[in-house]
Amino acid sequence: MSLATIILLAIALGVDAFSVAIGIGAANTRKAWAPVWRLSLAFGLFQFAMPVIGWLAGSTVVSIIAGFDHWIAFALLAFVGGKMIWEGFGEADDEEKADQTRGLPLLLLSIATSIDALAVGFSLSVLKMPILFPAVIIGIICFFMTAIGMLFGKALAKLFGRRVEIFGGVVLIAIGVKILMEHM
Repeated sequence: MSLATIILLAIALGVDAFSVAIGIGAANTRKAWAPVWRLSLAFGLFQFAMPVIGWLAGSTVVSIIAGFDHWIAFALLAFVGGKMIWEGFGEADDEEKADQTRGLPLLLLSIATSIDALAVGFSLSVLKMPILFPAVIIGIICFFMTAIGMLFGKALAKLFGRRVEIFGGVVLIAIGVKILMEHM
């Protein structure tokens, strides 16, 4: 597989992470860089690890979850998106809001945005292609796409105010619905 093909594959896999990062960035209006680093590292790490896991698992795990992986991604994104919408309508200040770049929300979002990478890893194993180099490129590109998405989301929040968190939650749910519709 050529480097150009790997880069295009990585960008395609990173689009969901980029979109989710915009929503999370819009909701996280703190000026600190820590949330950007946490989300970018988590998404990049999961986008690196999932193809490797899919490649190692071969047909076992991927064939077992292929029938409902889209439901898992939808449920995770809908849960976090719904929580963001709920908080967007609330009166809590920024310090009281749950940080989507920590703990369970971070784990759920990382899994939801990287499930497709598991299938890519499986596909590469079927084609008898090496996985380490493509996985590294996928992880690095996802890291940067996530960071850019977070920064873009923060800029949107400055332009449109704190209610942009509601929009971010709607975007997460829409991505979940898109994933669901693509697999049905």
